[in-house]
Amino acid sequence: TYEKICRYIAREGELVVVSVGYRLAPEHKYPAAYEDCLNATIHFMKNIEHYGVDPANVIVCGDSAGGNLAAAVSQTLAGRSDLPKLRAQILIYPGLQALDFNLPSYQQNRGVPVLFREHVTFFALHYLSGHALHVQEVLEGSHIPPDMRLKYLKWVSPD
Repeated sequence: TYEKICRYIAREGELVVVSVGYRLAPEHKYPAAYEDCLNATIHFMKNIEHYGVDPANVIVCGDSAGGNLAAAVSQTLAGRSDLPKLRAQILIYPGLQALDFNLPSYQQNRGVPVLFREHVTFFALHYLSGHALHVQEVLEGSHIPPDMRLKYLKWVSPD
């Protein structure tokens, strides 16, 4: 589904674009997609000369679940001294947290196709566990113990 946009980005930006066809949920739950993206990125970076790419200009990018994967790969590679440093990460409406599906961004986009809160929750659960049996609990926020919610409140809150 992304071949045309990747070709456009490569052509218009005069860039090399590597698009990873990672394994999808629910057949392949976490961490399959993450491992695929991480392994592909490491392989690319270890063989960067073969692709004619300047090691100082490597960027990872993703949208939605791919944004989550790009962020996770970036964090994993940040401490690696055996690979070139990533120049940037581009995250397009990334799924970055599953603590609270009632934050302002979810409320503001609750009626936007593709970003329906129920759909996001459904797909997040499929990604993590391979099923979506607890959608209602997640939407209500009862999937997180109160002490954990308090612990992460300074990072994940409407404020």
